[in-house]
Amino acid sequence: MAFTFTTSGAVKKTAGANVNTTIIADAAQLDLWSEQVEDEICAIARYDCITNYASLTTNGKKILGKIEDAKIAQYIISYEPEAIGTIGATLRLNFLQTQISHGIKNIDDGKIKSYLTIPS
Repeated sequence: MAFTFTTSGAVKKTAGANVNTTIIADAAQLDLWSEQVEDEICAIARYDCITNYASLTTNGKKILGKIEDAKIAQYIISYEPEAIGTIGATLRLNFLQTQISHGIKNIDDGKIKSYLTIPS
C-alpha cells in the first residue's frame, strides 16, 4: 500500500514543472517509491508511522508528508534531470534536500512518540 503520508498529486507538484512526463505518469513506479520512502521514514523515526497513522497529530502528519513529497520529487527529478536543465535540477534537488533534512531533524531525535502522536 502506498501514499499514506501524501498523494501522488502532491508529489508531482513538489517535483515542479518540466519533469519527465513518462515517470510521473507511471503510477506503479510512484507507488514503489512511496513505499520505499515511507519505510525509510519509519526506520528513521523508529516508529511505525504507517500502522499508527491515525494516532499522529495533524502537525506530525504534515511533517511526514513533506518529507515524502520532497524525497519522491528528488527521485522524479533525478530520473531525467536534463528535462529541466542541469542548473534547474541542481537548484530543485538542493532545495528538496533542505526540506528533507529539516523534516528528518524533527523525527530523528527519538521524540516522535511524544511530539507526533496524540496522547492517549
